[in-house]
Amino acid sequence: HPVIVAESRRRSKSPEGRMTLGDHLLELRRRLGIVGLSIVLAAIGGWFLADPVWAALSEPVMEIARETNRDADINYTSVTEAFDTKVAISLVLGIVMAAPVWLYQIWAFFVPALKRRERRYAVGFLAASVPLFFAGVTAGWWVLPNIVVLLTSFAPEQSSTLLTAKVYLDFALKLVVAVGVGFVLPVFLVLLNFIGVLSAKAIIQGWRWAIVTIALFTALATPAADVVSMVLLAIPMIILYFIAAGITAINDARVARKASKLLRGADAGSHD
Repeated sequence: HPVIVAESRRRSKSPEGRMTLGDHLLELRRRLGIVGLSIVLAAIGGWFLADPVWAALSEPVMEIARETNRDADINYTSVTEAFDTKVAISLVLGIVMAAPVWLYQIWAFFVPALKRRERRYAVGFLAASVPLFFAGVTAGWWVLPNIVVLLTSFAPEQSSTLLTAKVYLDFALKLVVAVGVGFVLPVFLVLLNFIGVLSAKAIIQGWRWAIVTIALFTALATPAADVVSMVLLAIPMIILYFIAAGITAINDARVARKASKLLRGADAGSHD
């Protein structure tokens, strides 16, 4: 494959097959270019889907107006805000639709020396991470209306809920995409364990730091930093982290059994 041949040529500069810092930077630039191009192309298609997506995102606010019998609407506060909103939605749709491309580029950058077995792991990574990303996006989309209704319910009965389009879109899209990204992160742990970079023991022992990191991530992912959104984001991420820890523990046990069997075989051969 041309990409693998090119990578082999770059690694051949070093007798140990290691890439220099300059090679890594060139590799990063090349892969970022591929990611950027794929997102732009997907965003062009996303432009034609932006209107129905915005209508669906706005539906929870309209639901507030119908169920509570009070004013609730999304407002544009500048001349360009409607256009900016559509562009932002198109870009996020581009990120979502180009997920298979940028997920692979991330994996390929961190594991450039793709041996035959590791290429199978890369296929497994895509097979697991892409559905998980879309599942996370779907989960975020599903909980969004409940979060919007819950948070706006704290307003007095006679008040109006008038939201700025830019702020509301920022809240909604960050929530949806953040859940998608959060669902993918444990897959990186599993794949790094499968290629021998990270042990199950390290993952299990680091569970406290993982929870702290997840809490910080969810705080950044929710613009309002409300407790409900943070909890709804953190719970599935923590569950997936421990599932990943369990899978890596099973894999490490399998590798240990295989190594022990080979060692016993080698000992038996030496005695013969």
